[in-house]
This record gives sequence, C-alpha cells and structure tokens, in this order.
Amino acid sequence: MQSFYRFILYRLMGWRTEVNVTFPKKYIIALAPHTSNWDFLMGQLYSRAEGFHCGFLMKKEWFFWPLGPIFKSMGGIPVYRSKKTSMTDQLAQYAMEHNSFSLCITPEGTRKPVSEWKRGFYYIALKAELPILLFGLDYGKKRIVCTRSIIPSGDADSEMKEIKDYFSEFQGKNPENFAI
Repeated sequence: MQSFYRFILYRLMGWRTEVNVTFPKKYIIALAPHTSNWDFLMGQLYSRAEGFHCGFLMKKEWFFWPLGPIFKSMGGIPVYRSKKTSMTDQLAQYAMEHNSFSLCITPEGTRKPVSEWKRGFYYIALKAELPILLFGLDYGKKRIVCTRSIIPSGDADSEMKEIKDYFSEFQGKNPENFAI
C-alpha cells in the first residue's frame, strides 16, 4: 500500500519532499499552514507514503458516526474545547509513559487566519521533553518540508517567534487564511 500512496502523492499529484530531519521514537509534528481541510488529507497521504503513523488532534464535532470510528482508527484524538481538562498534561504524561509517541498538531488550531497560535503542542513537548518537528505544507511549490526541529527550552515567546518565522515561507492552500 505504501507504494500506492507514494504513486498518488508524488506521481499523480506532483508533490515532492524536502525532509532532512530524523524521526526519533517520540516527537511532536507542528504542521502549518493550516488553511484547508485538504491539509488533513495531505498529511495522511504523506505519512502513508513514507510509512509512518502519527496521531492527530481534531475537534470533537468531527467524531460523529460513521467518521468517528474511522478517525479514531487513523490515530485521531477528539478535542473537547468546552471541558476544563488539561489535555496537554494528559498527552505529555502519555508520551512519558510509552516507548514511542508521535502526534501531529496544527498550531493555528483552525483554518481561519489567526495571529495568536495555540501553544499546546509546545507545552506537551516541553513537559515530555520531546522534539518538535516543523513540517510545512507549501501548496505554491507543491512541497512538504521539514528542515528544522526544536527542543523546547521553556522560553515559549522566543521559540514561538522562531517557529512562526520558519513557517512564514510556506503558502497554504488558501493563502488568505494564513497569518503569522
């Protein structure tokens, strides 16, 4: 099946990759820009084409029948925004207790333009001492890029600026929905 996904992504769709970061046993992927539902499909195609599995967060409203069981089987974790639970603490604890852990999060948290990005991915990585792999989806040049990873130091303001600067070169599917 991997060769089938590679054929679709690289041959039929014409995408290419520029990934020179190694995948450790435990990591967080920060994926941006997130401007369309197509980003989810591209991420799924890419992970299957490259032969790795990565969990993902998605708002709970998407977990209805019949999509809910499908998304959960793909690694989906529903996010209940109305509940006052610390999902970052739970995910960090889970990561610390297991031999392998991978989770893809879109820092923008929505497909609309937002200048203030969510920091949950940063705090999960900080608490569990995980690297954050910065993956850019560039629809303008049809490329998936990861040339940088960050191990959070705790200086969230400075490192979030670095992360946003890294993603500034990428064009989303709907560029008007991407704000730094």
